[in-house]
Amino acid sequence: MSLQVLDVCRKTSGKIWQRKPIPNDDGLMVSITHNISSALPLSARNIRFLQADFDSTGETFIAGDHQGNIFVFDLSRNRFSLVQRTGSPCTALAYKLRRKNELLAGMSDYSLKCYDTESKELVAWMKGHDSAIYHISLHASGRYALTSSSDAAQLWDLDRFERKRKLNINENVGIVKVFFVPLSNLIITCFKDDTIFAWESDTLTCKYQLHAPPGKPPNYREFAATRDGRTLAAGGRSRFVHLWNLDTHQILRIIELPKKVMSVKQLEFLPENFDGGASQILGVVCQDGIVRFISIVSCKLLFDVGSQQQRVSHMTISPNGRHIVCVMTEGNLHVYSACGLYQELNRPPPPLVKVVESNKMSETVSTKSSETPSARSRCSVRKMKSVSASQEGDNSETTDIPEGLDVDRLFAILKGYGEYPVKYRMFIWRSLLRLPENHAAYGALVDKGNHPAYSKIHETYPVKSRKLLRILQRILSALAHWSPIFGETQYLPSLAFPFIKLFQNNHLVCFEMIASVLVNWGAHWFEYFPNPPINILGMIENVLAYHDRDLLQHFVKYKVTSQVLDSATLSKHVLSQVRIYAWPLLESLFSEVLTREEWLSLFDNVFSNHLSFLLMAVVAYATCARGPLLQCRELDDFKYFFHHRNSVDIRHMIKEAYRLWEATPSDIDPKNLLEEYTPLTKGQYPVFNKYPKFIVDYQVQERERIRQEEIDFLRQKQASLSLEKETLMRKNEEEAWYRQQKLLLDAEEKRRMMIQDEEQKLAAQRKRVNAMMREVKLKELKLLDAARRKFLQFQKTQREAELKRLDDEVQRKAQQRDLETEQAVEEAQIRHMELQLQKKMFEQELFRDYADASHQLRTEKDLRRKQEELENCIQQRIKEAEREREQEVRKVLNENLARLCQGTIDAEAQTGTELRQRMEDLDREMKQVQLTKMTRENRRLEEEVQALMIKCQENEEDETRAAGINLVEQRHLAAGCDDRRYRLMEQEITEGFDHTQKLRRNAQILMDGLPGTEQVSDQRRIILNESSVTPSEQGSLSQNWRSMDEKEQELLAEVRRMRHRLATENRTKKPPPVPLDDST
Repeated sequence: MSLQVLDVCRKTSGKIWQRKPIPNDDGLMVSITHNISSALPLSARNIRFLQADFDSTGETFIAGDHQGNIFVFDLSRNRFSLVQRTGSPCTALAYKLRRKNELLAGMSDYSLKCYDTESKELVAWMKGHDSAIYHISLHASGRYALTSSSDAAQLWDLDRFERKRKLNINENVGIVKVFFVPLSNLIITCFKDDTIFAWESDTLTCKYQLHAPPGKPPNYREFAATRDGRTLAAGGRSRFVHLWNLDTHQILRIIELPKKVMSVKQLEFLPENFDGGASQILGVVCQDGIVRFISIVSCKLLFDVGSQQQRVSHMTISPNGRHIVCVMTEGNLHVYSACGLYQELNRPPPPLVKVVESNKMSETVSTKSSETPSARSRCSVRKMKSVSASQEGDNSETTDIPEGLDVDRLFAILKGYGEYPVKYRMFIWRSLLRLPENHAAYGALVDKGNHPAYSKIHETYPVKSRKLLRILQRILSALAHWSPIFGETQYLPSLAFPFIKLFQNNHLVCFEMIASVLVNWGAHWFEYFPNPPINILGMIENVLAYHDRDLLQHFVKYKVTSQVLDSATLSKHVLSQVRIYAWPLLESLFSEVLTREEWLSLFDNVFSNHLSFLLMAVVAYATCARGPLLQCRELDDFKYFFHHRNSVDIRHMIKEAYRLWEATPSDIDPKNLLEEYTPLTKGQYPVFNKYPKFIVDYQVQERERIRQEEIDFLRQKQASLSLEKETLMRKNEEEAWYRQQKLLLDAEEKRRMMIQDEEQKLAAQRKRVNAMMREVKLKELKLLDAARRKFLQFQKTQREAELKRLDDEVQRKAQQRDLETEQAVEEAQIRHMELQLQKKMFEQELFRDYADASHQLRTEKDLRRKQEELENCIQQRIKEAEREREQEVRKVLNENLARLCQGTIDAEAQTGTELRQRMEDLDREMKQVQLTKMTRENRRLEEEVQALMIKCQENEEDETRAAGINLVEQRHLAAGCDDRRYRLMEQEITEGFDHTQKLRRNAQILMDGLPGTEQVSDQRRIILNESSVTPSEQGSLSQNWRSMDEKEQELLAEVRRMRHRLATENRTKKPPPVPLDDST
């Protein structure tokens, strides 16, 4: 039966459960939570419940959470409702008032409030404490209440809601607890010095004192009294519980709890139906979060509530003894059925704990333990923990299993019940596998972060629970960091997921469980990686062939087989068929074909037997489903059968596995072929390298390469998107500007339509010009001035038809000349590249010859390569600087030409044509200079290559005579080559600088000579002095030239520094010789 869970988040009323609750094996009926959801998946949190208390009927209880919400839960009517949102946490609750619809709540602001559960209103607000109220005790009549805090205890009259008395506490002796004794008129007070007094509630006179037994101070903190008021139980910071008889004022007995109990957090008596108020069962909430219910007569541990994973912080029991409400440490409320926890409340079991009969705590007498066999497996499982705690010193005979467990007894339980007890299964597994719990080693693996192989596991292996997905990703990443093979294993998530669901609250145990399975049961699974383990599957097929040959023949008939063929047909036959009936069960560890309970039962037997039992389980699964498998004919039917749950009895399957295990002959028995179980090493985990390392390393490298390519692609995509966005923005701005211009042109066109038709044609031509300008703007965003000059030039050509024809002719000639110049430059570049290639080929051949002699020449080859790269970089920078200077000069010349053209729009066509021809001559001269420089450089390179070839020939002749002289000469020759290259670069830089200065002088002469040559008196001419460069513009140009000169000087200085450094390294570096490479 699945557990019913109630979430009261954002609910004011509703049903507690949707169907009639049936307690499970632990007696749990319903779990109540208060989870606040959020839009962000990781922002959800749980509001913890702090206190709970039943009413006098025992069918209704109240609970308060950390935010001050008080709920009432009616178990008989299956309803709950929100009473009040107080806004502050509740430190204490009481619900057994005389008026059944009222409750008392102690708040964190030190006040005491009374609420009506029906009207949901505040009835009274009482103040008087100076610290938080941690306990409220009600009188049997329900008219009075005692509240306890760390500084005082106060008596309240609940009829008038006022304070009646106040018990002041001495500063040196603090108060522990003050409460009413049921069915009496007594008040019990306990102080921090372990003194207990009984007071008359009416007169507040002391009646008697209860003395603690001599010996070590018990440090009382918790008390509980039976319903008849005759027995008092006290416990504190020790593992002893003291029982007093309040009639005789004497101690009855001392109950000693198990040794792992260090302190008592709460005491409550469990009422019974026929005990007359003299409760015989005491519930003890210990510091380990487990509630132990003990018989105070026989001192036997009857049952317990809670576990190490689900700890109890507070408990309240209904007065009728039917229900138990536990507040868990994680903040949930668990409602238990007392009958579901222990059905034999009226039959005292034999004692299992020690009893102290004398008054001294040190003189304890333990009774003999007696065990009564029970047919109920649940009761026997609950007794196991008590027996192991009381007989801890008697179980030292087993040394292979930790914590005193006996393998023979465990195996007897497994044989008798078919599985281990649910409550102790995880503990038994950890003990059988002998997990080392290497916290430091596991922490180091987790600190490495998520492995790249599992960074997108949510896409390949989707899981509904985000918590389980994060745990799965963390565990798989730790496994991949431990051994690279686990980062390449595709089926590892399905193999590890069942363990992650079981141990989701203990990641270290989960990791070591999976690691133990992989190191032992999966030790030979990766020998044929990435193919299935042919050796393991061959063992399975041999066993199946021996025990059920008909089924195997049926598999073979329909090409469903896992037999091991020869090496020639292995990859073609086995790898395609072996995955059908054996490998799917192994790679998922039966999690796809079994339910949770069946899977747990199976692995109880797997972990308790030899490693070969898992293989027998695979064969047993196939033989148990023999009938349905013989009916299958299609290959897809077989695949579906071994990937989905089927109606296979797990108990029969396990028995069949044991039968196969015993009946298999030794020559094919996997037990003789597989090793024994080997636990993980303590401190550090063992090295796992039973796999083809070269395949895994190759896959890791490929994955890293793909990841880097994806990163580069995303970076380029982001850059392209940003560039596209910027281009679109500029395009929109230009389109808006053009739309505005179009509107202006349209308005002008409408006005001129009434004057003449010629103006309409001109407006149409302007529209076409604007369309052409828009296309130019999209292509040349940064050349707005050039577009403007083209627009003005186009406007000028429209006014002068003859000038337009001349401009077209000049443009055609200029394009032809530019094409020829570009072809010449390309030819020079190709020639330059050929020379460079010849030079590199020659140098490579030279270096290949030198590599036969010593490693020193190879080192010099690397040094030369670095020098060449540095020289290429310097040459590139020189070319870029020269290009920038040429562009700057061209820009200045173009701007001057634009200003002159703007100033001479109405000048004669011949004057404009001459000016443009002069500018074109300047451009042609610049390109001719570039071509000349490229030709000169090619010639120098040819000479240098020829000189190098001659010198190399001479060096080869000298090498036959003396090797030592050859090394010296080669170094001098390299230094000379470097000097020549550096001088060549300096000469190129100087020539470029002189050429730039020449162009500047020509441009200056051109600007100085234009105004004097164009002097006309006609009013239609425009004086050229108005369109010349202004002094501010000349200053900006001179400043730009000055900055370019400074850059050139810095570049020259950097070349000299590099030259000096490289020459120094050549003189001082002496690398050792190395053997010759195979490639040479």
